[in-house]
This record gives sequence, structure tokens and C-alpha cells, in this order.
Amino acid sequence: MEVVIQPVEVLAQLAANAIERVLQERPTPVLGLATGSSPLPIYDELARRHADRGLSFARARGFTLDEYVGLPADHPESYRSVIDRELVSRVDFAPGAVQGPDGAADDLRAACAAYEEAIAAAGGVELQILGIGTDGHIAFNEPGSSLASRTRIKTLTDQTRADNARFFDGDLEAVPRHCLTQGLGTIMSARHLVLIATGTGKAEAVHQLVEGPVSALWPATIMQHHPHATVLVDDAAASRLQLGDYFRTVYANKPAWQIP
Repeated sequence: MEVVIQPVEVLAQLAANAIERVLQERPTPVLGLATGSSPLPIYDELARRHADRGLSFARARGFTLDEYVGLPADHPESYRSVIDRELVSRVDFAPGAVQGPDGAADDLRAACAAYEEAIAAAGGVELQILGIGTDGHIAFNEPGSSLASRTRIKTLTDQTRADNARFFDGDLEAVPRHCLTQGLGTIMSARHLVLIATGTGKAEAVHQLVEGPVSALWPATIMQHHPHATVLVDDAAASRLQLGDYFRTVYANKPAWQIP
């Protein structure tokens, strides 16, 4: 696991650099796309590169991490709407190239199975963007999730719903109680994981992710077992790291040949 501690704008550039390499080097690049506030600087940087330098997503496919159950697809806070607004509409993905779990399906179990099959049929995710919840969840794999889980329905914790109420004008009751989410096993199948976290509110989760024991109590800790995981954090999110100074030294002295 590589831990990079830098200002937010630098973190966004580093993540965008990794995504750009995938887009340029792979004939049919497959990206895993996260929603929420953490990845927004990355999407802004990618949109800028598309507008200014012609960075193209035309050959790429994308799979989102999760979706609320019960929200119409055109609801402004459905993750289909969010990813369209924040990234897809700002670059040149082909129509239908980005898809997510169907939270409005009549048969949710079948929808989850179909989503797993779609990811596999596309060749698997090359680079997965991730955020992290204050309770250590990635995607919507709440504490207690199986470390081997696949796409499935999950019940959201009160903490997650409270954290996400800001997207629903502060109305907690408007936040759905259930979601469809890629499982931890699904996420771990991606070839490169890039997690971004900023702010003091994420400091404890980042500390557990990087330095804590691997445990279902902090689901993101499964990333410690991934062969190519990059954790991008600002000073505030890194404030609980006992090895923070060491991570800064490692990054400052990173060999030029090392895989980013």
C-alpha cells in the first residue's frame, strides 16, 4: 500500500495521472467510478484535461460502486444522476458506456448478479476510484460486511445516512435505508485501487485503513491485502497516522521507476 500525503489539488492530479495512463495504454480501459464528495476534485481535473488537451474516454467503460434502492434513476441524488452530472456529461464517454447497479429493479438479487456478470464480461476493472466513510466503509460496505462479499443489497447505518443527509437538503428521512453495492471481494478484484480522503472527519478511518488490523469492523482495511493500492490523503486526513512522517519521506524519495 502506498500512502501519499499532499494538498488536495496535488492528490487530484496524481489520481488523474493514473487514470490517464489507463486510458492511453489499454485498448478498452475499464474504470471503477465512485460518487460522494471525495472524488470530485479528480473528476474536475479529468474534465479539465478533456477540455484543454483532448483526453478521451471514448474507448472506456465505467462501472459505479453503488446505488440507492428505491430512488428513480432520474432523481438528482441517484448515483446514476450524480456520476452523469459530475463526470460523464463533461467528457466523451460513449452513450451507455457507464453503468451502475439497478436500484429500481423488481428483482434486486438478479440485478446484483447481472452487475457482477457485466463487470466480468468487460474484463474487470483496471483502476477503481474509492472514497471512505467516517466509519471505514468503502462503497456501501458498512461495518460488519463480509471481506469476501460480492454485489448485494445492504442496509445503511444511521451514521452513513446522517453523513449523506447533506445531499438531501439535510432531510435524514429522505435518505434511503437500502442500497445495492459492489462487495469488498468485487472491489478487491480491480487491478489498481486509488482511494482519496480529505479532512479531519476522515482521519480515524484513514488511520484504521492504513495502520489498523484487517477487520470487518473497519471494512476498508481489506485494502491492506491488495497488491496495488494507493491511498491519497491531505494533511488533515493524515493527522492520526502514526507513520505519517515516514510516508512523507517514502514519497519524497520514491524511485522514478516505481509503479505509480
